[in-house]
Amino acid sequence: MKSEKKEIQSRRQFIGNTSVLAAGMVLGGSSLFGAPSIIKSYNKPNSKINGVQIGCITYSFRSMQDQSAEATLKYVLDSGINAIELMGDPAEMFAGKPANPVDRRAYYGMMRKKRGGTELSEDEEKELADMKAQNDAYNVDVVQWRTAASMDKFAKLKKMYKSAGVDIYGFKPSAFGTRNTDAEIDYGLRAAKALGASHVTLELPGDHAHTLKLGTMASKHGMHVAYHGHEQQTPTWWDTALGQSEHNMMNLDLGHYIAAGNTDVQELISAKYKRISSMHLKDRQNPANGKKNQPFGQGDTPIVDVLQLMRDENFKFPASIELEYDIPDGSNAVQEVANCLEYCRKTLSS
Repeated sequence: MKSEKKEIQSRRQFIGNTSVLAAGMVLGGSSLFGAPSIIKSYNKPNSKINGVQIGCITYSFRSMQDQSAEATLKYVLDSGINAIELMGDPAEMFAGKPANPVDRRAYYGMMRKKRGGTELSEDEEKELADMKAQNDAYNVDVVQWRTAASMDKFAKLKKMYKSAGVDIYGFKPSAFGTRNTDAEIDYGLRAAKALGASHVTLELPGDHAHTLKLGTMASKHGMHVAYHGHEQQTPTWWDTALGQSEHNMMNLDLGHYIAAGNTDVQELISAKYKRISSMHLKDRQNPANGKKNQPFGQGDTPIVDVLQLMRDENFKFPASIELEYDIPDGSNAVQEVANCLEYCRKTLSS
């Protein structure tokens, strides 16, 4: 009988091989439903462990070169994950969103440089102004595209992922901010529903009127809006939004909550688990130790205690691995997400 480690390696190898074939079929114009039945049903990933759904946010794969929906599916499968919070770009590009002509890394890097007080050269100022003008024009194009976008491609994407064994429980496009139009918000909710998600995620805005509007609009689609936070999180940080609508929910970030200096996360989860749509899982140090992101098990975040609490109390919200620590030399994001999953598997099996 093979050891557990060998079984995991064998499963990942098979999944990697079949996902390459599946992605190739999509790129060739066929859907995964045309694949042989063995590919559709055999040895799919399963990251639901003793009742706790371990997933990941696909932001974890941002360092990978190919950010297409097909490549993202392969990364998820090769990590052993079967449920995800999907970032907006892979899905929207699959659905036909126009490509941004601006190198966003260069653009945001130059903006950070200027905000940080560094004086830009004359050429850099001109380059930044040109990029801003192009980006502003692109944002107008995106609004127009979203307003008229069909949901057919999102439904097709759901089927592609579902056929490979991956559910989409959350969706995070850049469509729900205070600067987005009502038409964009409506589009984002409809797209999330077409993908099979139960909720959309965004950073909690400091605008109570906006969270009221989002909760109201979400109710019309039978969707939830889950608000994410960083070191602003406190036990009462979500309370206004939660009180405005039963469709406003929490996207708790466990690592950021600890890095903010909070020490009551288990009490928070026990009190508010019914209002948590999903939780981001990362290991950060507390303020006394520097707040850095660490590989799972090396920081101060009580991942073991929280996952075992979820298991023992039968909490149903998923825990989304979010890879933010530095990837070691010789590894990549896919392998590190798989390592995080293995840590969770051992935690929930003990």
